[in-house]
Amino acid sequence: MSAGNRLLPTSLVGSYAMPDWLIDKAKLAGRFPPRTRAAELWRIAPEFLEEAQNDATLIAIRDQERAGLDIITDGEMRRESYSNRFATALEGVDIDNPGTALDRSGHPNPVPRVVGKVRRKHAVEVEDVKFLRANTDRRVKITVPGPFTMSQQAQNDFYESEAEMAMDYAAAVNEEIRDLFAAGADIVQIDEPYMQARPEKAEEYGLEALNAALAGVKGETAVHICFGYAAIIHARPEGYSFLPQFSGCSCNAVSIETAQSNLDTSVLETLPDKTIILGVLDLSDPEIETPEKVAERIRRGLEHHPAEKIVVAPDCGLKYLPRDVAFGKMKAMADGAAIVRAELQ
Repeated sequence: MSAGNRLLPTSLVGSYAMPDWLIDKAKLAGRFPPRTRAAELWRIAPEFLEEAQNDATLIAIRDQERAGLDIITDGEMRRESYSNRFATALEGVDIDNPGTALDRSGHPNPVPRVVGKVRRKHAVEVEDVKFLRANTDRRVKITVPGPFTMSQQAQNDFYESEAEMAMDYAAAVNEEIRDLFAAGADIVQIDEPYMQARPEKAEEYGLEALNAALAGVKGETAVHICFGYAAIIHARPEGYSFLPQFSGCSCNAVSIETAQSNLDTSVLETLPDKTIILGVLDLSDPEIETPEKVAERIRRGLEHHPAEKIVVAPDCGLKYLPRDVAFGKMKAMADGAAIVRAELQ
């Protein structure tokens, strides 16, 4: 996952800080990430919403370019959460009569209720990637929610087993990924945070569903796992409960966080064949890191993984941060990567 052939290319995980004029951030942060539709979060009237989201996406693209990032995302400006836009667009889901599922912190949350066979009716994010591709000349990445995570964020009122449901989610994700590459994506990332939250089920059928979502896909793919948004999940475990298992995943890259949890980076040695998207920004701390602090965190990763196989990124999405903080951290990340790049060369 190089930016051209650049060593230690920089990228967001997916989301960028959303403008306050676009979404009610206090409302957004005061609840768990929505799994059902949450139109009440938008500050813009429905007839102007698409234009506003386009404008916010352009700002996100330009901010990333200004900060010096090598791989650009659309900032996920059209999404109330990383997963609900895709999950609520599928057939077999009754979004008007939601169900309930426990969130990763053990709280019940309204979720899509699965009442029939899950199928992808139409492309969901293809226009997003076309818009992104048309507005930057750098490499572009788009993210889709993973089949295992969506199966955990749903109430199953149809399938014999969750595993069977996860495989149908995988088929839907696979179709979407193929279309995203065809529409101009350089990298497609699957977000699978629930593999970390529910490692036993991930072991049992999650990895199989993830590989099914990637089956036959030609193009650079990444998987993001995390401990949850810093704004919402405050405690961090010492390490990942599900990481070495990704050596059995057909993705090219695995995105992990090391900054907030001060992760023991020796775990990277369990994934020698993968590119590591190395999280080096602590999103729980409003203080903007110095480039030197970022450089130090990158060096910790380099002790256990080759520089040619590292992409520098934040721990997770920047969605919940104030815009000035998000930009400052992103700029420090690019500058920190430049410090280490110069040392290596």
